[in-house]
Amino acid sequence: SVLRMVGVRPRVSIKALGGRPAKLVMPSANYCDPKFPRKRFGERNPAMEFAFTEEQVMIFDTADAFLSEVATAPVIRQSLLTVSGYDTNTWRRLCEEMYWQAILIPEAHEGLGLGGVEAIGILERMGMRLYNGPFASTALVTAALLKYGSDQQQATYFERLMVGETATLGVIEQSRTWSADAVTAVATPTEGGFHLSGHYRFVGHGNSTDILLLAARIEDELALFLVEGTADGMARQKSPTMDQTRPLAEVTLDGVFVPQGCELARGLAAVDALTAIIDVLRIFTAAEQLGGAQASLDMSVDYVKERVQFGRTIASFQAIKHKCADMMLKVEASRSIVYFAACAIDEWLAGRYTDTQLAEAASMAKAYCSDAFFFVAGSGIQLFGGVGITEEYDIQLYFKRAKATESFLGAAPEHKERVADLLLTGVC
Repeated sequence: SVLRMVGVRPRVSIKALGGRPAKLVMPSANYCDPKFPRKRFGERNPAMEFAFTEEQVMIFDTADAFLSEVATAPVIRQSLLTVSGYDTNTWRRLCEEMYWQAILIPEAHEGLGLGGVEAIGILERMGMRLYNGPFASTALVTAALLKYGSDQQQATYFERLMVGETATLGVIEQSRTWSADAVTAVATPTEGGFHLSGHYRFVGHGNSTDILLLAARIEDELALFLVEGTADGMARQKSPTMDQTRPLAEVTLDGVFVPQGCELARGLAAVDALTAIIDVLRIFTAAEQLGGAQASLDMSVDYVKERVQFGRTIASFQAIKHKCADMMLKVEASRSIVYFAACAIDEWLAGRYTDTQLAEAASMAKAYCSDAFFFVAGSGIQLFGGVGITEEYDIQLYFKRAKATESFLGAAPEHKERVADLLLTGVC
């Protein structure tokens, strides 16, 4: 499966792959467990060795090469004017040549059978180029099916996703809190299934996706449903947003019929599932924020090395060097927490991490990366000077992405408070 993923790029040596990529090494014990042995200063703990395998490096290098070819700034800018909000030809090539839509789908279902680390690595590189296709939302629904779907649901939907169909998640209407309590849509039981009615906002790629994973209430219970994007009674409209590189939509359901077999979870199980699924989306968003921060740093450094003032490049001024050093520190710290969270996804999917441990990793990643991306992109605007905010330069697109994702799925203060609550209550 890995050969199928990277073999399409001539620069990758097939002989060097040697099989399936290994995951980053994760300790099986709970980090927060007081009985977990802590290493003393100066000691090496082999369970804490974080390093990419050669195969993972090849996958990421191939992703860099592919995205630098198909997700250039002119292509992204032009795709913002389309109805879907992204370039469908690029998505088709991504599915046919790279097979990334199957990255989390098990090999038993003809997928690549990879994991969160590989998905996060690709999302980081997508964030570097502000790629606006539905990869993250589709991967999210794939993870939900992998964790909670029945055998029949997995067989049905994995087959559709592997041929390039897209998916997304719909949860809230007016609430600013992404949780089960914010769900207002209603599902009414009927013969052979349910009728869904309600309104969803901030649905990623919701105006064009083929499959929607929607949360709704059946009286006092929460339930998750897999709904067809072309269902009768569904109205979808693209939302105007500050960050046009992340297409969002409003979805309205008026008595949409959903067959019985499309119910993914119900009751307390649905509450836990929705919370965990949102946490996975937070980690995906943090990965894109990391990529955006890295790109903001890179283009800012390139600019100050070329901009001449007082007879010398402004990169030679000490104040500029200090600013760039601070930006780099934020980026590298973000990378550490993002790949820790990526490992947490793999452990959670494998059943070795609880929902609470996933929540801790997700909130840490989202809180830090939100602050870091906004700081780095904002500093980039300052280094560019007045021209940085003009449409001619790409740094303003990254600044808009940073501001939009800062509050998406919860702002940094909310996630810091969440982590504090987990620690102080002894849950983690």
